[in-house]
Amino acid sequence: MGKYLVHHSGPLSGEVVISGAKNAVLPLMAAALLSEDKCVIRDVPQLRDVAFMKEILTSLGAEIEEVEENTISIVTEDIVSTEAQFDLVNKMRASILVMGPLLARKGRARMPLPGGCAIGARPIDLHLKGLEALGAEIIFKDTYVEARAGGQGLIGDTIYLDFPSVGATENIMMAAVLAEGVTFIENAAEEPEIVDLANFLNKMGARIKGAGTDTIKIEGVKHLSGAKHTVIPDRIEAGTFMLAAAITRGNVRISNAVPDHLKPIIAKLRECGVRIEVGDEYLIVRGDLGPQSATDIKTLPYPGFPTDIQSPFMAYLTTVEGASTVIETVFENRFMHVSQLRKMGASIETAGNKAIIKGNASLRGTQVMATDLRAGAALVLAGLAAEGVTEISEIYHIERGYEKFIEKFRGLGAVIERIDD
Repeated sequence: MGKYLVHHSGPLSGEVVISGAKNAVLPLMAAALLSEDKCVIRDVPQLRDVAFMKEILTSLGAEIEEVEENTISIVTEDIVSTEAQFDLVNKMRASILVMGPLLARKGRARMPLPGGCAIGARPIDLHLKGLEALGAEIIFKDTYVEARAGGQGLIGDTIYLDFPSVGATENIMMAAVLAEGVTFIENAAEEPEIVDLANFLNKMGARIKGAGTDTIKIEGVKHLSGAKHTVIPDRIEAGTFMLAAAITRGNVRISNAVPDHLKPIIAKLRECGVRIEVGDEYLIVRGDLGPQSATDIKTLPYPGFPTDIQSPFMAYLTTVEGASTVIETVFENRFMHVSQLRKMGASIETAGNKAIIKGNASLRGTQVMATDLRAGAALVLAGLAAEGVTEISEIYHIERGYEKFIEKFRGLGAVIERIDD
């Protein structure tokens, strides 16, 4: 197990290039199971979660090759197993995304209940409800859940999601592309990652319309071919580096970004007094042009403020003038970073899903622990602004979701190192 040592750093400056999105590439990889032809995916970030997904797909019969740096090919000519292994699934919640493709292609899928970050219950009942509406029989056995298609296979239907779950929308969409007839997903998630998956599936021969809106229409087809696709840039990584520029009062150019995907973060940073220049595929974030003050945020499904940026944004809010309020509506257990920020001198009070942050904290380095992926990023940001040295343990959470994390921060002037125990 490794640790990060984050030293107080001056204003960050320079350029950072954003990697392909973690939350987009994992469903794209799962979707490759839907075809027996070769799929090529570009801008694949080198992450722990990507490595876990490779292991899962390989165990199911996929042949995966690294064509060049950050580009992989996936060929699943024959699916040799419809059962995902517990030791692999337990490491990553996104592994549930292979369920829809397996069910669509082989008529059966068996999954252990998935693992991942401990930020809330994140039940898979919406996934199962959608698959059941398509005609699958859902069977629970101990710690496993199994889905079986009937003799007629999957049949299109209208599915209303009680909550616009990203994972459920993706799983249902992947199952429905090979179902007979037409499927409508209502109250669907609208995230950019949904659009990216739909674009990839359409390149494979699927017929999907409405991705990015709250109603998606899928006309089932008999067969999907291989396709080539480039992953969209990671909006959460971009948001993290925007906040790194702000918290250090720096001047950072963020390249390979889609500003349209970052509107809520841009708006809130501007409310705080950060100057942001928006280009076609870049942002320039200026935290060095004047005082910064408090704002209030409330996490919501896209296009609202992203829950994955809540904890890094909270770290930033500890350093501005005034009191801010943060309301978390997406996950019920996403304030675990608060106790760690308090150890660093932050003044934060919580009640249920609401946190009040008093600004102008005198942050100081100490020993803290990354309780989940985005909480870990928040502690790194706080460490850059804190006096002394911040020692962060459990950094495997961070390395699940950020490619070349240390190298990118160092490239902007951050003083940070990784040590092995």
